[in-house]
Amino acid sequence: MRFQTPLIPARLIRRYKRFLADMRLDDGREVTAHCANPGSMLGLAEAGVKCWLEPNDDPKKKLKFGWRLVDHENGHFTGVDTGLPNRALRESLESSGVPGLAGYTRIRPEVTYGTGSRVDFLLSGSGLPDLYLEVKSVTLSRRPGLAEFPDSVTTRGTRHLEELAAMVRTGHRAVIFYLVQRTDCTEMTLARDIDPAYGMAFDRAREAGVEVLSHGTRITPEGVWLGTPLPVIRDHVP
Repeated sequence: MRFQTPLIPARLIRRYKRFLADMRLDDGREVTAHCANPGSMLGLAEAGVKCWLEPNDDPKKKLKFGWRLVDHENGHFTGVDTGLPNRALRESLESSGVPGLAGYTRIRPEVTYGTGSRVDFLLSGSGLPDLYLEVKSVTLSRRPGLAEFPDSVTTRGTRHLEELAAMVRTGHRAVIFYLVQRTDCTEMTLARDIDPAYGMAFDRAREAGVEVLSHGTRITPEGVWLGTPLPVIRDHVP
């Protein structure tokens, strides 16, 4: 998935009110960017970090910049926009480029299910059970090479696991898909110390038959693309 507008570099001044971030551009101007990430962004929001912003000229948008990437300045990037994984994954689904999810010919986003939630994707195909697919953006890393989810308490994420398990019990297929938006990680695990309730819901969902997939991403200032599968390892507590 390519960015619609070329990104420009900036330095973070501060992030606040979850969805706002003050940035300093290379020319010295200070701007406020939209931060499309409701999580804590643990380890990614320190003052001075190098960022990449996507400018826009949409008159309907109050903020003229969107924060898309953290540049670790060592050749690696982290994608901070939690909406990007869905778009990147959909491109791969439409080209049957996701191992284990091929054969589905109809891809419907944001379908209502469960107790009023919306599943990220509902996949269907001839002779195949309907597949309920939830996508989670993974950006936390507290140990080199290891990505972790979640980075803050997520009652919404816990509810999604419970609803996926309910779909399996009614005869459907369900997948929780962790898309690691970091280029410096080679495996993924749960951060149970951050949200124990999510960890327990994950165990119950897996026992019920919910499948777990994790993939890395290829990230540059030009775009974000689905990468190779990553192993989900036993939980690590720092």
